Amino acid sequence: MDRPDDLFDRTREWDQLDEFASGTAPGLRVGVVSGRRRQGKSFLLRRVARAADGLYHQAQELERTQALDRFADDVARTLGLPAGQLRFTDWELALRTALGYPARGETDLPRSTPAGPRRLLVLDELPYLLSHSPEIPSVLQEIYDEARDANVPAACVIVCGSSLSIMTELLSGTKPLRGRAQLSMTVSPFDFRTAAQYWDATDPDLAYLLHTVFGGTAGYRPLVDAPPTSAATFGTWLARNVLNPAHALYGEKDYLLREDSRISDKQLYNSILSSVASGNHSLADIGAPLARTRDALRYPINILETAGFLLKVDDMTNLRRSLYFLADPIVRFSEVVIEPYRPMLEEGASAEVWKLAAPAFSSRILGPHFEHLARVWTERYSGDRWGGTALGQVGPGTINDPAGKAQHELDVVAVPRGSNAKDTDAPIVVLGEAKSTNKQRTPADLERLERIRDLLVARGRDAGGAHLAVFSRTGFDANLVAAATGRGDVHLVSLADMYA
Repeated sequence: MDRPDDLFDRTREWDQLDEFASGTAPGLRVGVVSGRRRQGKSFLLRRVARAADGLYHQAQELERTQALDRFADDVARTLGLPAGQLRFTDWELALRTALGYPARGETDLPRSTPAGPRRLLVLDELPYLLSHSPEIPSVLQEIYDEARDANVPAACVIVCGSSLSIMTELLSGTKPLRGRAQLSMTVSPFDFRTAAQYWDATDPDLAYLLHTVFGGTAGYRPLVDAPPTSAATFGTWLARNVLNPAHALYGEKDYLLREDSRISDKQLYNSILSSVASGNHSLADIGAPLARTRDALRYPINILETAGFLLKVDDMTNLRRSLYFLADPIVRFSEVVIEPYRPMLEEGASAEVWKLAAPAFSSRILGPHFEHLARVWTERYSGDRWGGTALGQVGPGTINDPAGKAQHELDVVAVPRGSNAKDTDAPIVVLGEAKSTNKQRTPADLERLERIRDLLVARGRDAGGAHLAVFSRTGFDANLVAAATGRGDVHLVSLADMYA
């Protein structure tokens, strides 16, 4: 298929959809596309359908009869018929007609598979249809199985939705489409480097600030004013946009929570998100402000994780400890900046709120986000600087120091490709610390990493050859630069390096 000029990035997704929709094998192919709202799924699939001369149908929240009528009009339009010419009483007839397949039980079939390009049908926002027509996956199952034995036109169906829980469930256990989908794709947010290009932010400081609030969600840029031209004007620009109660993104967190029907106790789930945003990342720490035990939190935490609100990360040095972080930057921004000052914001004091929230924005958003990007950069973009060792899993870590009566937290711990956090025999390749403060980093940061490396070796971990990485948004003082010069095991990584 010809890739459209207005499609930004999504090269991998386009190639996979192209291969899926252009396959020549007979029968029906089924694909499932999911992803959080505003990631550009519909934008992408409309262009796929257009390039393949297929039928794209976006469902709405309607009753069953109205939904069938809207689908019938789209099918009629594809067949060159006027709207209202077709009427479907059920989804089996509707889907068979759209795919050009005979009615169930039809015996007058071609002796050979009809030639011609593969037909494509895209059903977008499938969860809206499933709310009143839960039989649709079963209908697709029947058509799929029948198409394996009958001489019918080659066709493919792509179903898409933003409710991660519903879309994931389609292919689980004994569900009808289990084992029948040839494509299962998640459209994820852009990573931080791609997001900078998407926002046309060439200044690393500005690109970083934009990413701390909007992440890599493509759908946010069309909803805001033209991006600021410098980091200095970022706060003023935010005051007109996300901090404005009249703006579409002001209530984005609540809107996102309403998408998942499993999130019924809004007070509990909001409290969990607030606890994580406050810097609590283990189950015990998250539950402490809520007066809830770890066991009581496991179910709601799992719901938030599968719904895409929480990111679960292994502690690379403590096998029994998992850490949870907010996966969506705009949810974290709402928890840290909007919620504590909502009355003032609704009185129009957005500029004043931005000043009051600056300390929390720095410590609870800029700092943790920089640590996260340091891990992403180490895993994806750091190349072969680690003595030629290809990296595998990268995550944070904690190391107890009984002699020093301290617990050291590490922002970056990396093991070789093919290893993971549970492999205690795997060598530790990288130990890193990431700081987003306004102070340049000093030799004290390097000495701390050397101390941690020694502690790990004393515990029996293969860490003697670990590279030490200091990440900083504001640079490194002359003494640290001098200490690192000539040492192949020390790496000073700036924000500009991470975006380079």
